Amino acid sequence: MTTSTRTTSWTLTDLPPQRGRTVLVTGAGGGIGLETARALASAGARVVLAVRDVDTARQAADRIGGSTEVLRLDLADLSSVRRFAAAWDRPLDILVNNAGVANVPLLRTRDGFEPHFGTNHLGHFALTNLLLPRITGRVVTVASNAHRRASLDLDDLNWERRPYRAAAAYGQSKLANLLFTRELQRRLTASGSALRAVAAHPGAATTGLNRHLGPVMTLVAATVGRLVMQSGPAGALPTLFAATEDIPGASYAGPDGRGEQRGHPTLVGRSSAAEDDALARELWDRSEDLTGTAYPLPLP
Repeated sequence: MTTSTRTTSWTLTDLPPQRGRTVLVTGAGGGIGLETARALASAGARVVLAVRDVDTARQAADRIGGSTEVLRLDLADLSSVRRFAAAWDRPLDILVNNAGVANVPLLRTRDGFEPHFGTNHLGHFALTNLLLPRITGRVVTVASNAHRRASLDLDDLNWERRPYRAAAAYGQSKLANLLFTRELQRRLTASGSALRAVAAHPGAATTGLNRHLGPVMTLVAATVGRLVMQSGPAGALPTLFAATEDIPGASYAGPDGRGEQRGHPTLVGRSSAAEDDALARELWDRSEDLTGTAYPLPLP
């Protein structure tokens, strides 16, 4: 990890050498995750792509080159998360919680959760807790500006009583990502751990997350995207910045341009709900109950 605190005009050329480090990136078969994996592998890291579609990811890993490995992980299935963590038998420098779904219909995960909350938050919550004893550096969780319009209903996290709106469910899961990061850092600090929990968002980047919008809205998103969105490699920069720069725990990185839509990575703000420590603790407790996993380090 570099000791620089640079927060403006950061580009891929500023990525410090990663030789000798092991990085796990979830959802690295395409989009931001793949670009994150590609950059870290190019910097010398051993990168593990944790994905549902192993065959596609292996083709991507072959194109990346360097020291890469593909392992199967389905974050929408807690039994898959547990098997993955139980088989992990080596130190891990950086965990990048990148995988996610957006704008999906109201189905249910294997464990009965609303898909955005179950995949984007609970799957990563369980994975992080189970791997934490082996993590030596930091946990990076990819959130979204969608959290700013979101609220968290602790009494209906799985949308069993409210009218379901996919965009609102996605926003809730991204707010949960930031609250998780905040509470994880609080616990790490209380445990005397040097590990850091940080978050990042890509701004408006061209990824595969719009594939569930339907043909008309997908076309609109693609048309608008050509005008305002940045590329996948540029969208990965905030994640890379958060993973490798010497920034404080609980920091949030994003683009420095207007509306945080595009630009160079820097430290950015978040909504007041994302800074609610009491809400973060309540969500943590509820997430432990739902996943059957708990913070593994001793607390005072």
